Amino acid sequence: MRHFILGAAFAALLPLAAHAEGDAAAGEKAFAPCKACHAFGKNGAGPDLKGVVGRKAGSHEGFNYSDALKNSGLTWDEASLKEWIADPKKKVPGNKMMYAGVKDEKKLGDIVAYLGTQK
Repeated sequence: MRHFILGAAFAALLPLAAHAEGDAAAGEKAFAPCKACHAFGKNGAGPDLKGVVGRKAGSHEGFNYSDALKNSGLTWDEASLKEWIADPKKKVPGNKMMYAGVKDEKKLGDIVAYLGTQK
C-alpha cells in the first residue's frame, strides 16, 4: 500500500517537473529590458507574448514577422525559447529581432518560467 501511495504522489508531482526550471518572479525582473519591444496582450515593436509558450513561431495575428521566422517550423516550448532568447540570430538566421540575447543561463530559465505564467 505504501508503494501505491508513493507512486500516486510521484505521479501527481510529475506535471510540476515539466515546467520551466526557473524562478518566474526573478524572470519578471529579468524580462524588464524586453518590455522596450514586447508586451502581454498587444503587439508593439515586437509581437504580443501573452500565451507564447506553445504557440507556433511567427503566427501571432497582427504582427509583421520575417519570412525566416514564419517559415522556421518552430513551436515555442521551453527549450526553443531558451535558445531563441540566448541568441535569436543563431536560432533563426534572417529574423528581424534586433537583440543580442541573454547569455546568463539562470536568467534564461527565469525568463522562460515567467513567460510560461503569461497565458
